[in-house]
Amino acid sequence: MNAILKNPLMDEALLAKLTGRLGDKATIEKLCGAFGDVYTAFLPDVIKSETNLDVEVAYLGCDTGHKNDLVTDLGGNTTLVDATLRNWSQNITLACGNSFVITLMEHLLGADAGTVEQPADRLLSIIELELAVMVFDKIANVLRSAVNAPGGFEPAMEFPYAFETRTKPAEDKPDEFAAAINMSITLSGITSDFSLIVPQAALLKTTVAPPKAKGQSAKSAEWSDQLSEQVRRSQVTLNAKIRLQDLTLRTISKLAAGDVIPFYDRGDVRVDVSANSKELYVCEFGRSGENYTVRVKDTINSDDELIRHLMN
Repeated sequence: MNAILKNPLMDEALLAKLTGRLGDKATIEKLCGAFGDVYTAFLPDVIKSETNLDVEVAYLGCDTGHKNDLVTDLGGNTTLVDATLRNWSQNITLACGNSFVITLMEHLLGADAGTVEQPADRLLSIIELELAVMVFDKIANVLRSAVNAPGGFEPAMEFPYAFETRTKPAEDKPDEFAAAINMSITLSGITSDFSLIVPQAALLKTTVAPPKAKGQSAKSAEWSDQLSEQVRRSQVTLNAKIRLQDLTLRTISKLAAGDVIPFYDRGDVRVDVSANSKELYVCEFGRSGENYTVRVKDTINSDDELIRHLMN
């Protein structure tokens, strides 16, 4: 009896090893460790030159597996960036703990190191995402210098997004074997993690070359100016509060549509203007044409305090 023999599909991992897309444990760990050494030595200098702030970076080890699984394992309170580096890899993901970006923002807005506390777990604000762009740019450019890909092209990055908003990968799309290079970064005693998740196919063709050390450049002012400009362009929702005349609970319980409650103030009506639950200005209620308005009479906090609060 003739039987039709079907060739079994080659094991995915075996095929990846034969085609240079999956390395053995020792090789991958050695390559990831070399990247860890580069970041430990050079990223603090890069951040110091840009911000005049001291950070400590340490290599935590690496994880291997399918790329989508490695990204999923990062968990919340993390911001991601998808990146490419021409002539090296078109499928890079960078991740950074939100705590570092929040802490860095507080320092750049003038907070004293002794007053900075461990941030609560939360998503980054719009202005913090703008700062995250600069953070990821520094991380990506250390990567670029270390791999020294042909052509010397700059990394190309998408805009950062929260781990919680990550689009679920298509199930029918093949996933690459990758490695997560995990690092910690500490600023003013507050430690966060960041990771580079890159395909093993790119790692295996790489000879890690530490960047040449450079003296500190006077770019701290450039960062401050750029951040200041971003702050001033940010849209903030303002809320106005006017105290009304005191009423008894009996009266309040009987209020109906059409009833009128007078303002508490007679004459000039005080309006408290706030944003993000922070009181900003004492104003006076008024009218200009057909529009009701408020006129600023006094500020409650200094400019620096206002900006620092509004960015959180």
